[in-house]
Amino acid sequence: MNDNREMFYGATPPVFEKARVLRKNMTHHEKLLWEELRFKNILGLRFKAQHPIDNFIADFYCHKLRLVIEVDGEYHNTSEQTGYDLARQRIIENYGIRVLRFTNNEIEEGLTKTVNKIRTYEEKRMKELTLKTN
Repeated sequence: MNDNREMFYGATPPVFEKARVLRKNMTHHEKLLWEELRFKNILGLRFKAQHPIDNFIADFYCHKLRLVIEVDGEYHNTSEQTGYDLARQRIIENYGIRVLRFTNNEIEEGLTKTVNKIRTYEEKRMKELTLKTN
């Protein structure tokens, strides 16, 4: 399987269509973070917005680091949604992908701090992946 298809982990056409719709309708906080992630602004790494993975759609995905970044709004605080998010995260992590979560409040109150956390994590993740390949 080529690398381009591999980065979608078996996502089906309906998932791609839903991702396309979500890209056009990103939340305010997703847009704020996307402005920081797009154009390889952080460590020169490419992120994709609303990226299909299996039956799910990650808010942001960096294939090189196998890293998902999720932006969680208020509805993620309900016990039902928290349970779903945890189950979804476990499935995604089974592909060797790591998941970072940020709340809308974290982004609103400190976008620079959020970006710095992402940068620090990316540096750590690059070292992890380098050690695995050596």
